[in-house]
Amino acid sequence: MRLNSLRPAPGSRRDAERVGRGAGSGMGKTARRGHKGQKSRTGGFHKTGFEGGQMPLQRRVPKVGFRSRRGQYVAEVRLPELAAVDGDVVSLETLQAAGVVPRNTRSAKVIASGEIGRAVTLQGVRATAGARAAIEKAGGKVEA
Repeated sequence: MRLNSLRPAPGSRRDAERVGRGAGSGMGKTARRGHKGQKSRTGGFHKTGFEGGQMPLQRRVPKVGFRSRRGQYVAEVRLPELAAVDGDVVSLETLQAAGVVPRNTRSAKVIASGEIGRAVTLQGVRATAGARAAIEKAGGKVEA
């Protein structure tokens, strides 16, 4: 078998319609293009969405905002904000209950900004190296 001997399976491809080959063919005269107008003429091309010079729909509709799906709903929590959580265990649920992070937050990360006054245990909440050191210095711990 050679590349020049390859053929599609018999009956799998229809013959191209030969338009403009006389009145008896049923596809003569206008060659299925109709009468007049840009699309009836040679080179009658226009871009997708082109509306004849009228302002296209895609440009008429107001564009509103953008919300990135990367890093979606990751909240930053500062060290002093941990004091708002009741109890010694700080998790995503307790941060949401205390109103420190929004309800739609998927994950949270404690950053080393400010100071922490009491020992807390982080569960399921990430922490920067500086925040981890400050929590452990205050007598708390960070669990993965």
